Amino acid sequence: MNSVTETIKTESIQSFQSTIRKMEKGLAQMKEKGANTTLIEKRLHAMRIGLALLENVWNRQSHHYGQGVLSDARTVLRGLMPSIEKAYANSKTGSPQRTLLECRLKSLELAIQAIDEQCRECDV
Repeated sequence: MNSVTETIKTESIQSFQSTIRKMEKGLAQMKEKGANTTLIEKRLHAMRIGLALLENVWNRQSHHYGQGVLSDARTVLRGLMPSIEKAYANSKTGSPQRTLLECRLKSLELAIQAIDEQCRECDV
């Protein structure tokens, strides 16, 4: 985590923030329609935790998440990877969508790594 460039750090945090905003808008629309929101709420919570861990590692911002919550978030974030990888594989080379997906994948990988490192510290 220490060898990550400032550019990647900034892009990763911005990617999480953007994804969270999009999910919040989607959640609000789903609630208006009376749709089941359990899955998106779970994913949104995991994304917020991922962002908090990246900000903790890189910007020394504190977080209040215990090991169990971190472990659950890691599972949810890992579960998002296959669908993003599939969309990435189907996107056109050089397209803005592909660039966005590439950044999103990298930021998820880094968040999962940060959670793994945090959980190792909890085990010690």
